[in-house]
Amino acid sequence: MNNLKRASMLAFLMILAAHTIFAQDKKPERASPAKVAKGTINGAAVTINYSSPAVKGRKIWGELVPYDKTWRAGANEATTFETDKPLKIQGLSLPAGKYSLYAVPGEKSWKIIFNSQTGQWGIKRTGETTDDETKHVLTVTVHPVKSSSFNEQLSYVIAESGFSLLWENLAVPVNFK
Repeated sequence: MNNLKRASMLAFLMILAAHTIFAQDKKPERASPAKVAKGTINGAAVTINYSSPAVKGRKIWGELVPYDKTWRAGANEATTFETDKPLKIQGLSLPAGKYSLYAVPGEKSWKIIFNSQTGQWGIKRTGETTDDETKHVLTVTVHPVKSSSFNEQLSYVIAESGFSLLWENLAVPVNFK
């Protein structure tokens, strides 16, 4: 009986140790969870990886995300845009590849920037984005519109003709041809 108690105690301690180890492995939930949008644009497989912040009662455009300043187009790491085939946008070619996606929001128009540097955090400690202008591959101007519904979480939606950024009361369509 004494051996049975020892074996039971040993089994209990092993389970407790395993539980403690695995509990420490869990990462805390981010306020802006990682999201992925996948789809096809003009026959090209496209993936957008981004972190999705919430409105949380804040005014987004012109305040949290200032006008006329480069923004990482999401939260946390810089948003990435990946295409397996070349795409045309506003008569310009975007080669197949992976890009960081930045935006310069404005009240009437936005600049959308495809940048060859990837894997970086979206902002520096000083608050500016990590956008390196020398690595811009393509910059286009698009026009935001009022979204058909309120979007608490930032999201990207991919359609055959392009993609849209949706957040708060705004939709920012980026159309390819």
